[in-house]
Amino acid sequence: MRISDVTRLSWDQVKRRKVVTGLCAAGISIGCAAIIVAMSIGESAQLYIEKQMNSYLNMDEITVTANSGPQTGGTASEAATDSTMQGKLTEQKLNIMKQMQHVAAASPYQQLNYMEMFTLDGMSSQYQTEVIGTDLEMLTAFGNIFIQGGPSNMEDAIVLNYGATLGLIEEETKAKLQEQLNADPYNEAVIQQYENTGKMPSVMYQKQIQFRYETEGGPVFSRPLRVIGVLKKPSGSSDVQLMYNKKGYVSLQTAARLKKDLKLAEDDQETYQSIIVKVDNQSKLEKVEKQIQKLSVTTQTNLYQKERLANEFKIIIIKAAALGIGVFILIIASISIVVAMTMSTYQRRRQIGIMKVLGANLGQIRNMFIVEAALLGLLGGLLGVLFSYWIVWGINGLIHQLSDEQDAVIIFIPLMTIPIGMAFALATGILSGIYPAISASRTDALTAIKRD
Repeated sequence: MRISDVTRLSWDQVKRRKVVTGLCAAGISIGCAAIIVAMSIGESAQLYIEKQMNSYLNMDEITVTANSGPQTGGTASEAATDSTMQGKLTEQKLNIMKQMQHVAAASPYQQLNYMEMFTLDGMSSQYQTEVIGTDLEMLTAFGNIFIQGGPSNMEDAIVLNYGATLGLIEEETKAKLQEQLNADPYNEAVIQQYENTGKMPSVMYQKQIQFRYETEGGPVFSRPLRVIGVLKKPSGSSDVQLMYNKKGYVSLQTAARLKKDLKLAEDDQETYQSIIVKVDNQSKLEKVEKQIQKLSVTTQTNLYQKERLANEFKIIIIKAAALGIGVFILIIASISIVVAMTMSTYQRRRQIGIMKVLGANLGQIRNMFIVEAALLGLLGGLLGVLFSYWIVWGINGLIHQLSDEQDAVIIFIPLMTIPIGMAFALATGILSGIYPAISASRTDALTAIKRD
């Protein structure tokens, strides 16, 4: 018999025995779906963790600072001067970094200090705000999203992060709360009230603000700044966390003017305190870092944090455990196939006997049962793929209902998991059909015909 004849006979048996086919295919489909969903959860969890790590630790960024640089010839004072100048962060070095391969963005950062922020209409922040001078037009290139306004390097303008809009209350209310806390620092009601006010958001867009900085000679006030933009709340962060993380971004020119207003230490106008470099691919981070280090500067990344956290999460163990559950289900399904096809062999002994009398050899009969088992595995695999999409759809719906975050972790099915699940299903069907096939091929033709 040709392979097409064997396949046709096997398919006829699969269609005729609807109950057995349904039960066997259902068992395989559950195991196949379990494997696909398990691998999908593992891949999705790993991608989500990497995304969160990158969000919190900026894994694709390099912090560049000045260093003393290599020593040169000449006198000791000349060497020290040349060495210091060579290690500084200049605009020329910034431009070189921007032109490097795999560099998505590079921007200078000048940290002024932590200061008290208040509005011109009498509202002040409970916690101090860090003021940073940078290229405001590069904020979006570093993953910042504006919910109001946009970037612009105009003078006396400021961009606030989401945390800086929290906890702005009237001076009188703030003084009363502080007085109550000082009088009874363990009063739960007062502590809760203080925290609640610290989480209250305020509309800051287009408002004018000032900063107050405490010096030995008393408080010093900055010039009024207009809020030209507010950044989006970072995903996965609560208001309690963000109320302590307050940042205000100003242009480098405005930062220089604020330093004069607040009597802060002046920096060299031709150099920067630090430069943040963002790479377009995290895998290229080390390569870009080595290129930057050739400019006689110091670099720092958070790659070591990735390795430490990866060991803590043990994603590979999660994948292996979930995959083991799917394989266990397939083993149970294979047992049911063996039982069902063994019973089928007994019920079809007359058919087997007639085939032998008509000239079918042992190999052809074995092949017919193995192909039949493979078809059951194929049907179960196709159903398993369909079930896996339904299961993932249900899991995602449940996540959206239970999570307040719009971009909560989403389970997705990678394309590579589908052929893997199908391969497991086919292998289960074929392996389960070997014993019934051998048993069928050993059936005595005359005995089988006489008994029926």
